[in-house]
Amino acid sequence: MKFNVLNVYTLFSLALVASHAVNPDVYWKSVLPNSPMPKAIKELVQTTESSEENNTEVGVGEDGVAVHTGKPGKQTDVGVGYGYGHNPFNYNYAASEDQLKDNPNVAVFFLENDLHQGTEMKLHFTKDDKKSTFLPRQVAESIPFSSNKLPQIYNQFSIKSGSVEAHDMKQTLSECENKGIQDEEKYCATSLESMVDFSTSKLGKNVKAISTEVNAKESTPLQKYTIEGAKKLAADKAVVCHKQNYAYVVFYCHKTVSSRAYVVSLVGADGTKVKTVAVCHTDTSKWNPKHLAFQVLKVKPGSVPVCHFLPEDHVVWVPY
Repeated sequence: MKFNVLNVYTLFSLALVASHAVNPDVYWKSVLPNSPMPKAIKELVQTTESSEENNTEVGVGEDGVAVHTGKPGKQTDVGVGYGYGHNPFNYNYAASEDQLKDNPNVAVFFLENDLHQGTEMKLHFTKDDKKSTFLPRQVAESIPFSSNKLPQIYNQFSIKSGSVEAHDMKQTLSECENKGIQDEEKYCATSLESMVDFSTSKLGKNVKAISTEVNAKESTPLQKYTIEGAKKLAADKAVVCHKQNYAYVVFYCHKTVSSRAYVVSLVGADGTKVKTVAVCHTDTSKWNPKHLAFQVLKVKPGSVPVCHFLPEDHVVWVPY
């Protein structure tokens, strides 16, 4: 999904605010000096050099990575995702039959007992042609972020009402404003600083951020991947942040308590190496019973742990 370039007035206004803002990279180092910034975050942080090169496209970009999968023995390509379907990582929503059949942007759901060496899965890791960047917190906070302000937001970002971009932005705002599942602590971060603050407020400052990394410069083909190894992270709680469809970088973050996180090594049929992050939810009893995961895996809420891989531009935060 591609967003239009910001209009001149917006660029001028944002530039004035940004001139007084702390660089997100500097903020990260001040709060998390012992935690390296993962690749997924580095690619979204606007450095001085990238700012000079892209000053006419501040916070403007297209949708992030999507993953396609089929379970071993079942090899079903499950269609759901952003576009015209609900965020699959929002567990309050049901998936429609159309999403299951037609939408090519998918999230990977599988069972935890499949997470071992030798398991084969059909996956597709895709990349953005052009990434958007984080806005500094002062800039992000100067822009309305509310469904009640949609006409103003559309105008500010030169988005046509009724367009795909307008629909996606409206849906992102709606999901950010709606209540999560019972006991879920959620937050939509409109800047790197606010994402860091939310994550550290829930887990403490001794945290590390991990993201999926694919050893390829371009999107890989839909192909079979084999698990070479899976390492469970020690913590039983995490904050997972999912990149959303919006005119600038926004992450839907939620704290998960009944969960286990793994770093998984994969190798594709063409030799592509992937270090991916898998999150397994051990208590799904409060999820929507018609959520995509249950329809794909043919299991009932609360019956078994449900796992998913994270796309490249999503992040999991865990204490150490």
